[in-house]
Amino acid sequence: MTTSKTHPQDRLAAQPIGHWSREAAALVIGALRAALAEEDLTRRHWWTLNHVAGSPGTRTRTPLTDKLAPFDGQNTDFTALHDDLTARGRLKKSEDGTLALTRAGEEGRSRAHDRNAEVHSRYRQGTDDATYAATTDTLRRMVAHLGGDGDLP
Repeated sequence: MTTSKTHPQDRLAAQPIGHWSREAAALVIGALRAALAEEDLTRRHWWTLNHVAGSPGTRTRTPLTDKLAPFDGQNTDFTALHDDLTARGRLKKSEDGTLALTRAGEEGRSRAHDRNAEVHSRYRQGTDDATYAATTDTLRRMVAHLGGDGDLP
């Protein structure tokens, strides 16, 4: 569903940010989860595969878990998650402990990346980069003003 309806700035400025940010988060996360599920991945699987792919031959389990855990919010057992990805043939651990994607892992990660990009394209439809950046920056600053971490991940 798209909207072509416009509203005056004073009405928009009076809107409850909590409502709209919660709705946006729920819908974006839901769409991303659905896209990843097509590849039999969770968001945590995706995070792991993406970070390992982004730093080939440098990631080991503990530092990777330490990096991802602050974004988790669900007390994920990352050891079990790594074991799952390994058992499914998507991740392997070298003798020195560094993690690498298998061919199947990279192919699945690539397909999941394309699906995620499609979701990003859908929710960014009609929103230029400057507006998107301003929205993100506004939310980031609100987080910081309320005592959260306003730095970029």
